[in-house]
Amino acid sequence: MRLREKIGYGLGDTASSMLWKLFSVYLMFFYTDICGIDAWVVGVLFLVTRIWDSLLDPVVGLLCDRTSSRWGTFRPWLLWGALPFGALGVLTFYMPEWGAGGKVVYATVTYSLMMIVYSSVNVPYAALLGVMSADPHERTVLAAFRMTFAAAGSMAVVLAVEALVKAFRPWAGPS
Repeated sequence: MRLREKIGYGLGDTASSMLWKLFSVYLMFFYTDICGIDAWVVGVLFLVTRIWDSLLDPVVGLLCDRTSSRWGTFRPWLLWGALPFGALGVLTFYMPEWGAGGKVVYATVTYSLMMIVYSSVNVPYAALLGVMSADPHERTVLAAFRMTFAAAGSMAVVLAVEALVKAFRPWAGPS
């Protein structure tokens, strides 16, 4: 496998890792301190969504394995999931000027849909590794490229989150 293909596979997980790290590091703060949703409500939202996600991932895996198209088994999931993945990534960090109940509903819908789309893209992406090469050593190298680029994306978000907050929400408070 060429270096270009290994880098391409690695880059494929960069955006997912960036969003995942953004959810892990910043979403609770965004929902509570910026949007004004009670912390216990956000905690329940995260708990229920994680439980749902633990049930959804195996289902997505089964559906992916049974997908048969002219584009292959996993590629349709990546292609059709990319646009909703990006759009929901943005919508998850947007909060309309609604009342408290409306904000909770909006956060619940957007975050839940984001996690569904996240599973629909990342489960097949992880499974893709097994069909890219029959050589176990080659798969190990591909996995190393994927994890390296994923870590780079995560680091970029962690380092940039404060600057992004200042750029997009200067009213969010002092750093």
